[in-house]
Amino acid sequence: MAKLERIYTVPLGEAYEAVRNKRVPRAVKILRVFIARHMKADGERILLSTALNAYLWEHSIQRPPRRIKVRLVKDDGTIRAYLSDEKVEEPKKAEKKGEEKKAEAKKEEKKPEAKSEPAKKEAK
Repeated sequence: MAKLERIYTVPLGEAYEAVRNKRVPRAVKILRVFIARHMKADGERILLSTALNAYLWEHSIQRPPRRIKVRLVKDDGTIRAYLSDEKVEEPKKAEKKGEEKKAEAKKEEKKPEAKSEPAKKEAK
């Protein structure tokens, strides 16, 4: 599936209708509903970046921002939400177990063993 990328300004003013200590969680729910509606997501995963989450929580649970500008990227059943000016880092793909073992073996081969010989002479 091709990547679909869009930038939206999401109004979060409705979060202020909630009780003070539930405003940011409500803002997150409003954001997720907005993303699902505008990116036509039916049962797809919506992932918020850590920078976006930190921006929502910046002024504590009681005072979320009134609006937020986000960049949405839809790709293969997941929708990722970033701040509009945030750099997008591609998710790391897990290496196969066999490749990890080979990488560890190469590191062990590179270690010099000459340092252990003087230690043996001093012990005698």
